[in-house]
Amino acid sequence: MKKTIFSFFVSALSLAFVVSCSSDDDNNSTPPKVASELLGEVNTATSLDASIEYSLTGAYIVKSGASLTIPAGTVIKATGGTSAYIAVERGAQIFVNGTAAAPVVMTSASDNPAPGDWGGLVIAGDAPTNKGTDVTTEVGDLLYGGADANDSSGSIRYLRVEYTGATFSNDKEFNGLSLFGVGAGTTVEYVQSYFGGDDGIEFFGGTVDGNYLVSYGSGDDSIDFADGWQGNGTNWYIANGAKAGIEGSNNGDNGNAEPTTTTTLTNITVVGPVTEGALYFKEGGGNFTIDNFYVSDIDLGVKVKDTDAEANTRIDNGDLTITNIQFADVQAGFEVSDYLGTNTNWYTEGIATGAGNGASSPDWAAGWTTGLDNSGSEQENLAGQITGNVTLNANTEYLLTSALIVKAGGTLNIPAGTVIKATGGTAAFIGVEKGAQIFIDGEADAPVVMTSGSATPAPGDWGGLVIAGNAPTNKGTDVTTEVGDLLYGGADTNDSSGSIRYLRVEYTGATFSNDKEFNGVSLFGVGAGTTFEYVQSYNGGDDGIEFFGGTVNGNHLVSIGSGDDSIDFADGWQGNGSYWYIANGAKAGIEGSNNGDNGNAQPVTTTTLSNITIVGPVTEGALYFKEGGGNFTIDNFYTYGIDLGVKVKDTDAEANTRIDNGDLTITNIQFDAPAAGFMATDYLGTNTDFYTEGTTTGAGNGAAMPDWTAGWTLALE
Repeated sequence: MKKTIFSFFVSALSLAFVVSCSSDDDNNSTPPKVASELLGEVNTATSLDASIEYSLTGAYIVKSGASLTIPAGTVIKATGGTSAYIAVERGAQIFVNGTAAAPVVMTSASDNPAPGDWGGLVIAGDAPTNKGTDVTTEVGDLLYGGADANDSSGSIRYLRVEYTGATFSNDKEFNGLSLFGVGAGTTVEYVQSYFGGDDGIEFFGGTVDGNYLVSYGSGDDSIDFADGWQGNGTNWYIANGAKAGIEGSNNGDNGNAEPTTTTTLTNITVVGPVTEGALYFKEGGGNFTIDNFYVSDIDLGVKVKDTDAEANTRIDNGDLTITNIQFADVQAGFEVSDYLGTNTNWYTEGIATGAGNGASSPDWAAGWTTGLDNSGSEQENLAGQITGNVTLNANTEYLLTSALIVKAGGTLNIPAGTVIKATGGTAAFIGVEKGAQIFIDGEADAPVVMTSGSATPAPGDWGGLVIAGNAPTNKGTDVTTEVGDLLYGGADTNDSSGSIRYLRVEYTGATFSNDKEFNGVSLFGVGAGTTFEYVQSYNGGDDGIEFFGGTVNGNHLVSIGSGDDSIDFADGWQGNGSYWYIANGAKAGIEGSNNGDNGNAQPVTTTTLSNITIVGPVTEGALYFKEGGGNFTIDNFYTYGIDLGVKVKDTDAEANTRIDNGDLTITNIQFDAPAAGFMATDYLGTNTDFYTEGTTTGAGNGAAMPDWTAGWTLALE
C-alpha cells in the first residue's frame, strides 16, 4: 500500500487534508472519492481537487491577496447552518471553472436537504455602490465598495448552489450567491441557485454583469439587485420563487442615492406563481431597460408601491422601459402593473422567447442545472407589438387577447400547424404594418389556423388578419386602413409583405360600426413581392378576403360562409387571381370595384381572373361590377344555383360606361342549375357581347370542392 497526501494552505487554526489509498497492483481501477474538510482561511493561491468530495463545516474565507480555484466537477457539501459559507474578501479572487458537463456544485450535506441548510457564496469587491466605501456585508462581515469599476474578483462559470439561505435574523439571511460591490472585471455566468431559503442571486451595487443565470425555488426573491448596481444581464431563467421574480431597487434608505441602479436586461423568463410581481420596482427603482421579457402564470406583472415616491417618479419620467413583454397563462385578476402614474407608454407587449424557450427550460441550461421543467406552457397569450424577428411554436396554442401588431422592420414567422385562438372581439386582430413582414408557412396537411377561442364560435367573434403595404392604390399614399389604423399605399409595386401559404381564418369580421368591419384577410396596398396563396376564410362576419389596391396576386383562394361579399377587390387593385372557390356567401360572390368616391380614380382596378367557382345562392350576383368597376378579364367561370350572374347598378355611370367600352370581358361562363327568376346580368347597356357562355370546370370540380383544397380547408356545413 502507498499513502498519498494532498494539501492546500489554510490558516493555522485549521488544516484540510485528504488521504486516499490505491493498490499498486490495480492502477486501472477508479479510486474511491474521498472526503476533506473545508474550514478557516485561504491565504495563498489554492486549488481544490475534483476527485475529492469536500465537507464545508464552517466559514471558509479567501483572504485579500489570495485566490481559490475550483475545477470542473467539484462537489462541496455543507453542514453547520449559518456558520457554513464560502466568502471571498475584497482583493481576493475565486475561480469556479465548471463546465456544462461537469458543473461545480455547492450543496447541503443533509440526507434530507432543505432550503436554509447552509449559508451560500459571498463575494466582496472594490467597485462603486451607493451605500458608500468600506461598507460591511450583511452576512460574512466583509468590507466592500470602492472606486474601481473594473475590479476583478475572479471568474465564476457553471456553478450550482443548492439549499442555501441560512437565517441569522429577519434582516440577515444568506442568498445563494451574494455579490457585494463586485467589479466588471469579474465573470459571472452560468450560475444556478436551487431552493435557496432567501434570494437566489443578489447584486449589492457593483458593476459586474450577470449572464445565463437560473434561480429556481427561492424562498424570497429570485434575482435581486440594489444599491446602485451598474451591471447588465442577459438570459435569466426564473421559476417557482416565493416573492418577486426580479426585485430591482436603488437604495432602501434613500431612493435617490447615487449612483442610481442602472441596468439593461435582455432575454428574461419569469415563471410564477409570484406574490410580488414578475418585477418589483422598489426603493427608488432605477434606470432599467428590459427587452424580450417572457412572463407566465402570474397575477401581477410589475409591482411598485404607491408610497414609493422615487420609484413612481422614475416611471413617470420614463426611466423604466420594457419592450416586448409577453404575459402567458395569466392568473385570475391579472394586472400588468399596479402603477397608477401618468406614463402610459413605459411598456409594450409583444411575443417574447425570454431566456430561450418561453416558460420551458432554455437549451443553454441543459446538463448543468437541476429541477427545471421542460414541459413549457401549452397555451400562451398574444398581444402587443413585434419589432424584431419573432417565430411562433406550432406546439403551443396561442390566445390572441388583443391587437398584435408587427411593426415596420419587424417579422412574424408562423410555422405549419400553428393554431391561434382569438378571445378579444374587435380588439383582437393581427396587423402587419407597411415595412413589416409576415411569413405564414402552412402546409396542405398542417395549415396555420386563426380562429375563435369561443366554445360556441360564431361569425364576428374577432377581427382578422390585416396587412398594409407600400404598393400603389387609387386612394393615395399613407392612407389609414379602415380597421387597425395602419398606414398603407406608396409607389413600390414589388413591395413584399412576406409570404402567406396554407392559412385558414375562421369566425372573423368583428364589427366597429356599419362602415368599419374586419374581413377575414384584408390586404391594403400589398405589393407583388408578396406571396398570397392557399388561403381560406370560413364563416366570416363580413367579407372573406379583400384587396384594397396594391399589386399582389391571389391564387388558390377559398371563401365559405361570408356574411357579406366572399372575395372583394377595389381601390385600383392591379393583381391577378386564379383558382377561387366561393360558396355560401351572403351577398356578392365577387365584388369588383374601382373607387367608392370616384369611379374613374387612377390607377383603375385591373385584373385577370381564371378558374373561378361561385356556388350560390347569392343576393348581389356572382360578380358585382361596382363603383366604376374596372378592366376585368375573366375566363373559366363556373356558377351554380344563382339568380343573377353579373350585377351592375344603372346609376353607376362609370361602371356601365366601362362595360359599354368592352372593359369587362368574361369568356366561358357557365350558369349551372340556375335559381328561379335567373338573369345572366341586369346590365342594360349597348354591349351585348361582354360575356360568352360555355362548359367550364371553374376552380377544378365545378360546384364541388376542388382537389387542391383537400386537407387544409373546411367544407360547406
